[in-house]
Amino acid sequence: MPDAARTRLADITPPIALGPLDGRYRAAVAALTDHLSEPALNRERVHVEVEWLIHLTGRQVVPGAPRLSAAEQAYLRDVVATFGAEQIEALGAIERVTVHDVKAVEYFLKDRLAAAPDVLGPETVLPSVGELVHFACTSEDINNLSYALMVKGAVTEVWLPAARALVAQLADMARENAAIPMLARTHGQPATPTTLGKELAVLAHRLGRQLRRIEGTEYLGKLNGATGTYGAHLAAVPGADWPVESRVFVEGLGLTWNPLTTQIESHDWQAELYADVARFNRILHNLATDVWTYISLGVFRQIPVAGATGSSTMPHKVNPIRFENAEANLEISSALLDTLGATLVTSRLQRDLTDSTTQRNIGPAFGHSLLAIDNLRRGLTALDVDVELLARDLDANWEVLGEPVQSAMRAASVAGVTGMQNPYERLKELTRGKRLTGADMREFIAGLGLPEDVAARLTAMTPATYTGAAESLVGYLDV
Repeated sequence: MPDAARTRLADITPPIALGPLDGRYRAAVAALTDHLSEPALNRERVHVEVEWLIHLTGRQVVPGAPRLSAAEQAYLRDVVATFGAEQIEALGAIERVTVHDVKAVEYFLKDRLAAAPDVLGPETVLPSVGELVHFACTSEDINNLSYALMVKGAVTEVWLPAARALVAQLADMARENAAIPMLARTHGQPATPTTLGKELAVLAHRLGRQLRRIEGTEYLGKLNGATGTYGAHLAAVPGADWPVESRVFVEGLGLTWNPLTTQIESHDWQAELYADVARFNRILHNLATDVWTYISLGVFRQIPVAGATGSSTMPHKVNPIRFENAEANLEISSALLDTLGATLVTSRLQRDLTDSTTQRNIGPAFGHSLLAIDNLRRGLTALDVDVELLARDLDANWEVLGEPVQSAMRAASVAGVTGMQNPYERLKELTRGKRLTGADMREFIAGLGLPEDVAARLTAMTPATYTGAAESLVGYLDV
């Protein structure tokens, strides 16, 4: 079909999403919109400007400024609370004129101050404090605090709860399967048996450790002017202790005060957080590939979803799509987080704007991680363990008992038992590249001349019982 005859998808309303997070996968990540979208950024900017105005007037920092009543403070905070579609459009209209996003926020708030008498009555002082909006601030004073609040909200209210739920789900699976023996595979080859639960517990333990690092994140902020010197502050009001006012204000927002910056807050805390989340992602990626492999080996059976199709041509297929989807999204998320962390810690001299567009991609970075978490949770829910297959796999690999037998021979040799020489080499000759039966192994043990109790212990051992402390190790899980 000629291009001229095609409907232009770009002209359809409502607009079609360009990216999958706002299109195909929106349901899984929509909660982040309240924290990491452009409107969320503008709402936080309004929030910071409002709280700065309340701070300046409430603490009488600027001589002659009136104190705001409780009703006036409530009116200002309601501008933030009711920030929705109408306010987004109004702010957008202002920005189209200013061509400056933070200046548009200043004018937007001043408009709300001017309109206060319509709500609070003519006696309100709010119209008279318009010049205290954005007082002594550079745009980055507002932006750095806004981003810190946005990221903190996204992590603590959306991403962490989802990540914790996944790790708890995995930990529950580990405990449920703690006693189920399984042939381990190192380098893809049969190895010392373990239990399915212990292997899941290893991953849950690793993930839990990363979550604790993320939970301890410091979210830093600053408010100190165009080059971090309080120059305008001191020029306008030399009698105020501006570093103290800055610290009280930043900490009042629930952030950690950064006392030494250029025009920008240095973003080191963001780089630290994104490195931790990327590491969590990569451990999740390990989980996804391991479970995918276990499904391929038959350890896990996937529970079919009624009506679902696994292949457009092969009717029997039940594909591990949740784990494959998670893999891809974790890779995208980690790549974005790596880029964010690498870019944000550098700013030429006192300021450049590379961080501005970079930070607008925080949402996609967390969105792809959140989408992966959602897929993994759903994928894990649809698994069933094939215990019989695990038992058959163990029974087909008696040669793995070569390890405990040669270890017992070494111990007997140290204890003075004769005939125990070259234990490793003798078991290597017996087992390497070969398949043994239980009878083969018992016959070999019987001919070694081991002490009676040792021989009895080894003769009774099977691949399924040779799991060491695997079951009890699951008890170390603290998630």
